[in-house]
Parts: sequence; C-alpha cells; structure tokens
Amino acid sequence: MAHRKESVVLLIHCKDRRGIVARVSGFIHDFGGNILDSDHHTDEETNEFLMRMEFAAEGLQIPPDEIAAAFAPVAKTFDMRYEVRPSSRRMRVAMLVSKQDHCLADLLQRHKRDELHIDIPVIISNHDACAGWAELFKIPFTVYPVTKETKSQQEQQILALLKEHRIELVVMTRYMQILSGAFLSQVGCPVINIHHSFLPAFIGANPYRQAYDRGVKIIGATAHYATEDLDEGPIIEQDVMRVGHRDTVDDLVRKGRDLEEIVLARAVRRHVERRVLVYGRKTVVFD
Repeated sequence: MAHRKESVVLLIHCKDRRGIVARVSGFIHDFGGNILDSDHHTDEETNEFLMRMEFAAEGLQIPPDEIAAAFAPVAKTFDMRYEVRPSSRRMRVAMLVSKQDHCLADLLQRHKRDELHIDIPVIISNHDACAGWAELFKIPFTVYPVTKETKSQQEQQILALLKEHRIELVVMTRYMQILSGAFLSQVGCPVINIHHSFLPAFIGANPYRQAYDRGVKIIGATAHYATEDLDEGPIIEQDVMRVGHRDTVDDLVRKGRDLEEIVLARAVRRHVERRVLVYGRKTVVFD
C-alpha cells in the first residue's frame, strides 16, 4: 500500500461570482500551500458554484486544524458554505445490515486492505445473520431486533449507539428497514443507501423478478443519500450490466449483487474522500 501523502481538502458551495477561484487559490498560496487537485462546477440554471480543492499539508505555514478558522473571512465575503478536512483523519463509519451479507463483506474486505480510509467502530443489525463477518474482521456487532410496534424504540437505540461512537457516516449495506424521518433528522450525519435497481425503476417487492418478467436487457444499482422520500435522495453513483434471455432470476440476482458491491464501494470511497457535494436533489461528484 503506497503511503498517503498528507493533504487537506477544502469543499465550497455558494452562488457563483467573479473571482472565487482566484481568491481561494490566493488564500492557499498565502499560507504556503501547494495545490494538488482543483475542480469546480457552476450550475448554469441555478447559478450554484461548487468546488473541491486539495492541497499538500507539507510546507503549510499554519496547522491544518486552523485552516477552517483562517478561511472564515474569505467564506464570509462570498457567503460560502465550506468544509475543511485533513486527509489523515479517518472517517468514523457505522454499517447497518440485515440478512444479506454481500455488501457488508465487500466493504469489510476493502477496509481490511486499507482501500477505504475509514474506521468501523460498530456494525448494527436487526438480525444476527451477519455476526460471523463482524467476528472475522474483529468489529463490534450489535443486534437490535425490530417489529412494527418497536420500530421507534429500536431506532432510538441505534441513534444512541451512533452518538456514543461519534459516527460521521452511516452505510446501509442492504439494511432492509426503512429509516424514519425522525431517525434521519436526528442522526446528525449522512446516510448512504444502496438500491438494487437503476433508480428510478422497478419499485416494490422482488425487482429482479419484475425485471425478468419484462425481459430487461440491462440491470443496475444505485447508491444515494437516504432522505425522507424513500429511494429519492441525491444519487452518488450508478452502474449497469447487460443481461440476456438466457439469464435466470438467480443469474440476475447474482449479477445484481456484484453491481451493488461495486456501486456502494465507489459511493463510500467518494464520500470519504470528500468528492461529493449535495445541492438540491442532486450531487456533484468530482472524480
């Protein structure tokens, strides 16, 4: 594994005006920062300006922790929402899972290989089906069973555990429960969900059966941020795979699992590397 060079990522969101890029570049230059990567996008329709700038920590004349405060006057001038994050800080990620283990197992393997710059303090489930994976990777595993009647108490238990572990991102690795609006408003961090189809598409029960019955030629998977509108949150990543008339429902499910793993892993990686900016119902993803 190549050693990661220490860097700092600055994310910016504001209305577009002249001189923003020059001013931000000048700010970094003034503190001795060397820009490694810079990308920005202006939405012509809404006049929103979104920017990601990554610069080397080496040679900075100011500790990375103090950059956010130093940048505040620039942000105020342009009325910016912004975030500063040193790359050395691992994001604290909790996994939510039910019985299907493929996405969880894939992310745990990537974590073990240090492909994802994260810590996983806890895996939470409503079943004990995936306990073996948590044990294998030596990560605490907590089961909170749920019924319709106990849903709100169960969500409160999960929220308390997330708070206790200072979780910064929740990943639903095929967690087959709908998170309530109350949960999402209290969780205090983004939640990424993986959906087994190319949204918007076959909805409801057994999408692969529906797809098979309709003789589809491609199947897909979608990773998005969870919001109160079920399966309608801002999309981070999608992909598709060709299928044919010889494919059985089982084949579609198997191929779908592969897609879900890849799409979810890409989405988590891009979020962790601070490459995703949400605005309105959409995202800008800087590759």
